[in-house]
Amino acid sequence: MRLLLIDNSNTRTKFAVVDAVDAALEAHHIATTDICPSFIKTLDDLDFEAVVLSSVVPEKAALFREVLSPAPLHEISCRSDLPIDIAYPEPGQIGADRLANAVAAHARVGAPAIVVDFGTAVTFDVLGGTRTEGSYLGGVIAPGLPSMTDYLHQSTALLPEIDLQEPSSAIGKSTTEAMRSGAVHGYRGMVRGVLQAIRNELDETPTVIATGGDASLIASGLPEIMEVVQNLTLRGIYLIGKRNLA
Repeated sequence: MRLLLIDNSNTRTKFAVVDAVDAALEAHHIATTDICPSFIKTLDDLDFEAVVLSSVVPEKAALFREVLSPAPLHEISCRSDLPIDIAYPEPGQIGADRLANAVAAHARVGAPAIVVDFGTAVTFDVLGGTRTEGSYLGGVIAPGLPSMTDYLHQSTALLPEIDLQEPSSAIGKSTTEAMRSGAVHGYRGMVRGVLQAIRNELDETPTVIATGGDASLIASGLPEIMEVVQNLTLRGIYLIGKRNLA
């Protein structure tokens, strides 16, 4: 079945039309604020049989459901038929994207595992269990890296807006370099600390994988992260959709 995959997040929305997921999965994206009925109607020109929607923006999810009807559509939630268990007191509070990440991670590396998703927020999702039987245990949510740097620029008179890249040294020789050092090295320290706290509560050593816009930059200085997987969320959306729309 050829599926239209939609990853509707707070900042950007990704799309892909696939009949299988392989290493070459390519996605198109648009700013979530630009999602409107006229744009969604253009998706009808794509060649797909059904839609799989992961959304953390309720008003945009409603637009997708309305405009893409009557195409078969599965919206991911804790009520979806998932290949992993959910060991979480309030399953309805788990974001659809986090469920998709957990499913994709378990299919790729088994369990125990931790997925670090670098987006508007950085999320840590923890899988317990085994290679064949995974269980979503919970996670951590922290401010995303762009949120931190944008806040500095917007809340101070003299600190500029910066592009994120590897600092040339830890000791910045300009305001921009000092901000880059604080952002990148400081953020790596936060991620390392969270990972260590999670590992302390697990019985076995987890495999840690990362995804999201800033994953490659931050993971390059964190040996704790074993692999960066682009479009991991879309891969999980595909696996869930295939299971629920078959």
